[in-house]
Amino acid sequence: MNLGFIESKTYDEIAIGDTARTEHVLTADDAMAFASISGFHSVLNSDELIDRAGGIPPTGPNMWCASLISGLFSMNIPGPGCTLTNVSLSFHDRIRVGDRILVKVQVTAKDDSTKEILFDCEANNAAGTSIFTGTARLLAPPTKLRWSTLPVPRLIVNNPYRHYLGLIARATSKPAVKTAIIWPCDEVSLGGAVQAFKDKLIVPVLVGSEATIRSLAATMQLDLSAIQIVDAVDSRTAAVQAVEMARKTEVQMLMKGSLHTDELMSAVVAREGGMRTGRRISHVFALDVPSYHKTLFVSDAAINIQPDLETKIDILQNAIDMMLKLEVVNPKVAILSAVESVNAAIPSTLDAAALCKMVERGQITGAIVDGPLAFDNAISSDAARIKKIKSPVAGDVDLLMVPNLEAGNILFKQLQYLAGALAAGVVVGAKVPIVLTSRADGELARMASCALGVLLAKPAPGLV
Repeated sequence: MNLGFIESKTYDEIAIGDTARTEHVLTADDAMAFASISGFHSVLNSDELIDRAGGIPPTGPNMWCASLISGLFSMNIPGPGCTLTNVSLSFHDRIRVGDRILVKVQVTAKDDSTKEILFDCEANNAAGTSIFTGTARLLAPPTKLRWSTLPVPRLIVNNPYRHYLGLIARATSKPAVKTAIIWPCDEVSLGGAVQAFKDKLIVPVLVGSEATIRSLAATMQLDLSAIQIVDAVDSRTAAVQAVEMARKTEVQMLMKGSLHTDELMSAVVAREGGMRTGRRISHVFALDVPSYHKTLFVSDAAINIQPDLETKIDILQNAIDMMLKLEVVNPKVAILSAVESVNAAIPSTLDAAALCKMVERGQITGAIVDGPLAFDNAISSDAARIKKIKSPVAGDVDLLMVPNLEAGNILFKQLQYLAGALAAGVVVGAKVPIVLTSRADGELARMASCALGVLLAKPAPGLV
């Protein structure tokens, strides 16, 4: 092993104008490691969008960037043994995973009475945009120090939301999808739409009260000059207008803003002027569960309250078709119930058995399906083995099909709040995908929901 050495500079050896530089690309592992050590979880799932916060960038990523100056001081000027006595930084723009950051510190003054050294500090991204500027004061070591440069240990980060980050990366590699944002009349929905536009996921069309939208944008310091606004007198009218735009293929996706879900869906399912196809419309959640080895889909936990067998056929086929579009190979589906045996007293077990027989006979296609299965048997191959259940999906399930909305709602919220899952959701079975977001969703979950829709939508020809 070859060891190098670094030497500190004493106060007298440091001259005004001395400069040190470094550059680094913020990776997902960097963000995870910084969040784990510092507690700045906004690095991973920030609700502090720069535009929502009136120009103030998110705390976590920028604090990571600020930490790079510490490395310059300890490894370059003054070097080992220096003491940081004061730092003052002003942040001007946000940092995202994948950004290359260039950091510079330069000596601007020396105080012979206190032996303090004043540095100017700055950071820019690869495009030259200023991330932060500021000053720092340090004490150089009184005597020269020489330290060995031991190899930096490799940090292995377990990224709990690696599936979502991959999903978003796939979506951003595709052409942006023209999307009607329905009634974006609060900070969360308007800020999220603009951020998805900046991240090149969508080309938004804001359908809502133009006066309210522009007033919000002014308060949030958002630039809407490149974004189309379609004025609507109220939220119900906005939903009808957006659906009509989708029917005319003026937009390829719908996204819920601050209106109630039932207002949106009543326009979507309307027999005259709606977005119906030959199937029942249903909803699919895509959950990134840190303890599970792949994305876990759940259907239907948002649209169909107490589906009968005929409706369940469409729910199942909609979800299978969606997973196939997302390139899930041979998706494995568990039809959930309270027990794993067919019981005439529990109607959901009869439905599960019928669905499996329909798969066997080719009436439902595209997936490996088994049921009825209880949740433990579906998720854990050990649980299935102990109960002597032989199932082709146990322990490796892609989709959990729930018996009704209540069960699905309870299931996905348990996974969110007890297992730390992130949930993205989209309505399928309509003529275009419909992104439904919750007011409680953080930025990463919102981006993942948007990415789901982008991967399912058909971009307009020639749309950049």
